[in-house]
Amino acid sequence: MKEIYIVLTHTGTLLSRIIKSFTKDEFSHVSIALDIELKEMYSFGRLNPYNPFWGGFVHESIHKGTFKRFKKTKAKVYALRITEEQYQKVKENIEKIKMEKDKYKFNIFGLFAAGFHKKMGKEYSFYCAEFVKYVMEKADIKVGLPTVVKPEDFKQIEELQEIYTGFLRKYQYPKVKLVEVLKNNLLKYAPKKEGII
Repeated sequence: MKEIYIVLTHTGTLLSRIIKSFTKDEFSHVSIALDIELKEMYSFGRLNPYNPFWGGFVHESIHKGTFKRFKKTKAKVYALRITEEQYQKVKENIEKIKMEKDKYKFNIFGLFAAGFHKKMGKEYSFYCAEFVKYVMEKADIKVGLPTVVKPEDFKQIEELQEIYTGFLRKYQYPKVKLVEVLKNNLLKYAPKKEGII
């Protein structure tokens, strides 16, 4: 089994506050990450931290770009366990979009329409929640998200395990996860003697 990570954020920017005023939700952005350290984190959002309307496919970072500029970004990070095959499909789908990112556009109209529960947009255009949903569905990860999807809808996925809540810039490799990894390694390599394991 493998894990992917769903990262919900709210930067507090003017655009995110406008979105929040329509949705009344806690979070206004969602990303998908392939690793627990969030080094391989992707979404559709700002291409330039200073321009909210110039958007597209982005490889996001806690320490660069938009999240570096907005240091008080609030976040929730969830882990979702999936099969090896599903993980590879997620990775391949992201790589495919990355290779062809110039033909993909930021669905700014769809983003605002979602606040009114309306679907709007063209082929090869996404806002953040549409992108994450698309990548998951293409990998046969069935999580029952609505047709008009918002970042907050990802909270409803039953299989999610919350691993962090707080400022995104303070996110660290969860200690509970590290303990689990160390324990598994000890069990794997420890001598199998009666009465010990």
